[in-house]
Amino acid sequence: MPSPPRWAAGSPRRPSTRAAASSSRMEAWLFTGAHRPLERIARDTPRPGPGEVLLCVRASGLCHSDVGRMDGTLTPFMPVPPPIVLGHEVAGEIAALGDGVSGFALGARVVASGSLAFCPGRHADGGYATHCLVPVECLIPLPDTVSFAQGAAATDAGQTSHTALYKAGELQPGMKVGVVGLGGLGMTGARLAVLGGAQVWAAEPRREAWAAARAQGVTEVFADVLDMVGLELDLIVDFAGFGETTAGAIRAVRVGGRVVQVGLGRTSATISTMELVGKSVTLVGSGGGQRGNTAAVIAHMARGELTIEASSIGFDEIPAGLARLEAGGVVGRIVAEF
Repeated sequence: MPSPPRWAAGSPRRPSTRAAASSSRMEAWLFTGAHRPLERIARDTPRPGPGEVLLCVRASGLCHSDVGRMDGTLTPFMPVPPPIVLGHEVAGEIAALGDGVSGFALGARVVASGSLAFCPGRHADGGYATHCLVPVECLIPLPDTVSFAQGAAATDAGQTSHTALYKAGELQPGMKVGVVGLGGLGMTGARLAVLGGAQVWAAEPRREAWAAARAQGVTEVFADVLDMVGLELDLIVDFAGFGETTAGAIRAVRVGGRVVQVGLGRTSATISTMELVGKSVTLVGSGGGQRGNTAAVIAHMARGELTIEASSIGFDEIPAGLARLEAGGVVGRIVAEF
């Protein structure tokens, strides 16, 4: 696993480097604390140290978890406190290589695949910026046939969904799977389950997402997770996480089935331990993933099997895009391209 970088969030550093021609100044949206607006800043562009690369960011996905950090819900759980540049879904081109970096060339198209050990925007400054430093171990080549926007979405909506299904959920062909929540992660997870040979149902109160889910191969969509009771689902993945969705998933899954908790709409839930124990349900938490999960998602994209629904905004619109996520009603992902 990559070791956390040695640079401090919010601070540039200038060791030796191999660099392409790029601006000596960069811009970023700095998170200074809960309940405060992002601050647009300009500063010197950092240079990578040994084992690090500097990315010229071309696409940065917006995630609802960053809304949770800004509204205070998830701020206490941040591994590095603010000030920090958020944004953990990063795709771009290599602008500079630190000493000891091999296997990648200047100008190469890549994504930065985070993990629980290191993730841009969580352990160090992230992708809500024109440039971003990451350890080389995070990099995955991005095929020319996959856009930067899709590559950025693959690092979170793709990686997290793939991990929840295939590692935590132990997905096998022929399984009956329920997906709770059809936001960016849930919609992607539904498609990945279909590609894995499962029969998929979904629960989502926003009817504007139903047609898109059916187009991804979902058998049927319901307004509530409890509407899936009686389907004898082997696996339910809760991408919403609003407490009652967790409890409903435990009720709806078959005896001996598995529930995977991904969503953090709330940071706590009340469940029936009688149903959990009485039905011998396995409840597993799943967050993030590894490079292999991201690479598998990008391979699906390169084969034309998966497109993560996403709307594009510009760098200037990142705060407004996060406000849209907070307000709700967004179908798919929001990706800033610049």
